[in-house]
Amino acid sequence: MFRVLEAPTPEDLRKLAQFGIEVGAQVYLQSGGLDSVRPLQGEPMPLRYAAGGGVQIEFGPSDFIQVNAEINLAMVALAIDELQPGPSDSVLDLFCGLGNFTLPLARRAARVLGVEGDAALVAKAAANAASNGVGNAAFFRDNLFEPAKFGAWAKERYDLVLLDPPRAGACEILERMPHWHPRRVVYISCHPGSLARDAGILTQTLGFKLIGAGVMDMFPHTTHVESIAVFESCT
Repeated sequence: MFRVLEAPTPEDLRKLAQFGIEVGAQVYLQSGGLDSVRPLQGEPMPLRYAAGGGVQIEFGPSDFIQVNAEINLAMVALAIDELQPGPSDSVLDLFCGLGNFTLPLARRAARVLGVEGDAALVAKAAANAASNGVGNAAFFRDNLFEPAKFGAWAKERYDLVLLDPPRAGACEILERMPHWHPRRVVYISCHPGSLARDAGILTQTLGFKLIGAGVMDMFPHTTHVESIAVFESCT
């Protein structure tokens, strides 16, 4: 996708079309906000990526996805291995997006609930569940930074919790963790600082033990990393 601040000339458009042919990619132009995203030529074609467990995630050109497909596959597999879901487990996936973790998790657990703040992403996650034949995943929209306004899903209990928040972290949500009382929490983070802060809350206040942590080179040749931390309940 190319952000264009001035209208492309006919020659610009020709070169962009040729570039798309040479690299085998769909070319989109964005002249303003996200509602201005348009395909360079013709009708938009479905975009998909593999998330593991035989799951294909469909997305739009302006939807958030992980930029490194190979590392994302490894990350999803690692997160599931560390959560250790069983066939009777109920799993809560917070900041679920398009279902990147939710749908592969549903292949291993009794049920998975995904929660996301963006209504459009929630609708697409539900559509992805349907297209993959996943019947044990449900999706809800809630502002995850306002726990006082959470819906009925937050009153249930969960055996396992997966967190994949934005850079701000998930400290607002952690106050609900004692009610959910999961035996294990896996936390995926794009910002080590907020992860360190939230790890402190989980271990020093909420009775969890940090049993593993690491980084994944999601963004090669940059200073950014994707981190993962695994917590186990001590109670």
